[in-house]
Amino acid sequence: MGVLKDLKKARQRDDLAHRVTVELTREDGAVREARTGILAPPVAAGSTADIPYTNATEAPDAVVLRRKDPRTGRWQPVTARTFAAEVTSTAKGLIAAGLEPGGRVAVMSRTRYEWAVLDFAIWAAGGQTVPVYATSSAAQVEWILRDSAARLVVTESRENADVVAEAAAELAKPPRTWTLDDGAMNQLATEGGEVEEQEVAKRRAALTPDTIATLCYTSGTTGRPKGCVLTHANLLAEAGNTVGLLHPVFEAVTGQAASTLLFLPLAHILGRAIQIACLQARIEIGHCPSIKPDELRPELQEFRPTFLVGVPYLFEKIHDTGRATAEKIGRGASFERADRIGVRFGEAYLAKYLGGGKGPGLGLYAGWALYDLLVFRRIRKELGGRLHYAISGGSPLDRRLNLFFYAAGIVVYEGYGLTETTAAATIVPPLAPRPGTVGQPVPGTAIRIADDGEVLVKGGIVFGSYWNNPAASGEVLRDGWFATGDLGSLDDDGYLTITGRKKDILVTSGGKNVSPSILEDRLRSRPPVGQCLVVGDNRAYIAALVTLEPDAVQHWLAVRKRPRDTPLSALLDDPELRADVQKAVDYANEAVSRAESIRRFRLVEGEFTEENGMLTPSLKVKRRAVETAYESEIEELYR
Repeated sequence: MGVLKDLKKARQRDDLAHRVTVELTREDGAVREARTGILAPPVAAGSTADIPYTNATEAPDAVVLRRKDPRTGRWQPVTARTFAAEVTSTAKGLIAAGLEPGGRVAVMSRTRYEWAVLDFAIWAAGGQTVPVYATSSAAQVEWILRDSAARLVVTESRENADVVAEAAAELAKPPRTWTLDDGAMNQLATEGGEVEEQEVAKRRAALTPDTIATLCYTSGTTGRPKGCVLTHANLLAEAGNTVGLLHPVFEAVTGQAASTLLFLPLAHILGRAIQIACLQARIEIGHCPSIKPDELRPELQEFRPTFLVGVPYLFEKIHDTGRATAEKIGRGASFERADRIGVRFGEAYLAKYLGGGKGPGLGLYAGWALYDLLVFRRIRKELGGRLHYAISGGSPLDRRLNLFFYAAGIVVYEGYGLTETTAAATIVPPLAPRPGTVGQPVPGTAIRIADDGEVLVKGGIVFGSYWNNPAASGEVLRDGWFATGDLGSLDDDGYLTITGRKKDILVTSGGKNVSPSILEDRLRSRPPVGQCLVVGDNRAYIAALVTLEPDAVQHWLAVRKRPRDTPLSALLDDPELRADVQKAVDYANEAVSRAESIRRFRLVEGEFTEENGMLTPSLKVKRRAVETAYESEIEELYR
């Protein structure tokens, strides 16, 4: 537990421990509002577009990124000078192609180095970036292009370009399109050869903090995606305050220069905000296009980051892979013991660190030391060997899983935010981890709990409006507060806990209000469960649809020496498999009262995926789509 020991030393330093103040407002004995002091005052001039050029002026030889050499497959350094030059070259190409100040450019690509260049080049040319998920359908792309009026598009692959072409067939004026895999960056550089650098400098100088930087479209779980208008001030507020809060502590803890490998989609605001923050702070970053464990693992081992930003899915898969590996070599029971001891050890050690307990006893220390040798160090090695901390967002991370990673020497900080809040609105303070919460407001931000329990957010990170949708804007922006649609509570230290979505609350026929997300998050964290949907609105009890994770099923079959080609349909009523799923259901039910617990579940064939329209690109379940697709299966749960 060296990381928590180092955090304790860091907490004792006044310059690290007392940088942010939290003001609380109580009403009727409960904390209703938490407000944090600001670390990065609002900028009076300039824009996000200035970051590469500031770096190139102040530290031209500093390595700010690494990129994979396509010939050797090795990570190569990119200096601040080189990155700024590439941004300028690409900006000139966009200007030559007809990008006007205030014009919009759509980028449809997975996470890769060129995405970073394009984002800053669009801004340097005076434009606005419109991110598009690489997995988007033609209908989704058509809507975003039509609504944003983007006239230029950069895609990653020919497949993406074909989707754009299909979408553009519905538009009066098809956009001009380039494809990265077909040499888009070289084409833009060549096309911009006649454009003077002074033109880029002039356009960049005309930008202000209030200039629109990007239209980020929501995932569209309940309807058409809405374009969130985010300014350069929004992006800089998020980047400046999160880096100011975390970076000094993390460097003090590790004694290393910070670095991270980005693999979250850059079409999602969280990945983009992290990229901007890292470049502003000159934290070295690399890019990986996949979050799939088998594809991501070798990149982590080669890049060796000191911190990661991920979603619970990643941490669940790391844990599940560790268990599967142990079972394959006949040490499944050993992993289960390591898991139990790790959670107990993490709980006890964290309590001592926070001043609320004596810490682990000698027996628990001895058990942890054994499994650190047998299990935990292997997990650290799988993640590159230098990883000390991680940030998790998107949905709640199971508390036991968080404590497991503490025992492995990796402190996971949870955060909470939406596209409308430019990513994180809250984050667990680096010197005061508290598993099970999503932390305190990001510096310069206020969180308020409305009378009905809805979480409200105010601050420089909050967006200004939805593009072309004043009615929707008026519904969520009230007197400077953004109504998130999430339900939550604040504790006596200003830590926020999210309890569910207002629109997702189930009301049983007995009048019990049930938040399905609590059950779903815990259920999904246990193999062999893949995705799930908790149902029960206006029903007598709560039930669940459960899909099986294909890799977990293959592992389940292998451990039991059953044929690997056993069809899923033959397993849905298998007593042994159902017993394992029941264990996951029992674990989920531990978090709620009996009236809120899952009474029955139904295993269903297939998966909830982006491709079949049941998951958003950020891996959130589209509840209505699943309910429609599995209407008969849901009815059977209540017969």
